[in-house]
Amino acid sequence: MDEEFRSLVYRLRDEAEGSGASDAYERLVAVDDPEELAAVLTRGGQPLWARELAAFRLGLAGDRRAFEALVLLLNHRDPERCVSAAYALARLGDPRTARAAAALATNELRVAYALTPVRLLARLRAPESVPALVTVLERRLADPADPYWRVAVACAEGLGALGDARARPVLEAARLRPRLAPAATEALTRLGRPGP
Repeated sequence: MDEEFRSLVYRLRDEAEGSGASDAYERLVAVDDPEELAAVLTRGGQPLWARELAAFRLGLAGDRRAFEALVLLLNHRDPERCVSAAYALARLGDPRTARAAAALATNELRVAYALTPVRLLARLRAPESVPALVTVLERRLADPADPYWRVAVACAEGLGALGDARARPVLEAARLRPRLAPAATEALTRLGRPGP
């Protein structure tokens, strides 16, 4: 059991016990049959903790039936659910993941929940990653009083990790903002010197 799975198991145990479902929880943790896990995702009336546990386990196993549930969890208001979903999505290997993460990260109506999709995009290193991170960072820079500066910092860090020169202009602009300056400066250092 890896550390992220262990953390999820402990967190969801409390939820299951709080709803009087300890036996169902223990069965779902122990079951080895992917069909039984997948059934949790399609059967009506399943509690959120059960759907999350089933999707996470299927995601780690590379079973793409987990994709839709994990994407929904990636955009959840609970940051712990988002982090667990991103972890499973990064291991799932579904080609739709980067496109979904980019759509969530760039959705201005859900910008308060964009931090984890932004970090996932940097981890995936997909063709969608740099354009999406540039877009999100540009939007954060458009308003000097933007409250989502942590999202902007994550974009700058991700763009530095990706090392794509297309990010240079937005990182130069971000360097002028005090809260973003350290991350943007580090990212620019990682990009190296501009070409001729």
